[in-house]
Amino acid sequence: ADDLAGADAILVPGVGASQPAMDRLRRQGLVDPIIERVRGGTWYLGICLGLQLLFERSHEDGAVMLGLLRGDVERIADAPSLPHIGWNRLERCRPHPVLEGLPDEAPAYFVHSYVPVPADPSVVVAETEHGSRFASLVASDHIVGFQFHPERSGDDGLRMLANTLALVGGRMLDPLRAGQARGAA
Repeated sequence: ADDLAGADAILVPGVGASQPAMDRLRRQGLVDPIIERVRGGTWYLGICLGLQLLFERSHEDGAVMLGLLRGDVERIADAPSLPHIGWNRLERCRPHPVLEGLPDEAPAYFVHSYVPVPADPSVVVAETEHGSRFASLVASDHIVGFQFHPERSGDDGLRMLANTLALVGGRMLDPLRAGQARGAA
């Protein structure tokens, strides 16, 4: 937990279920430090389960999660098959630097049965359809969450990770600072 104090970003990957993941974070004394650091401006990058842990509660197993974003995690509605495994498209809902240089409807690789249902639709950057439509990429201030696995999504996924790291490193326009600069102008 002490190592988080100097971190530029906290990467939370994940495969599995929310309750065991939260239990492990609690046992390691990481829940409060993660919340404090992210609220203090440290970047949070969540992949798959790491994105789901951003929200308040999971319907998978009733887990109370980090609550950095408002909303729940629910089973994919009307899915033709579960788990949702394989390639699918990201449909942009709004521009974001993570998608810089990527084609519309970029492909991404998914392995999941549950999805975030944000209370604030403005955090949704991209959606994907598998039965119903769901948030597949979310971002808010210094938080970026991928419901898919960018590390397994070929060149486009690697580009998203590189764009995210450029944001963390300040080499791309930070959406939070851009909003502050517009407000000051």
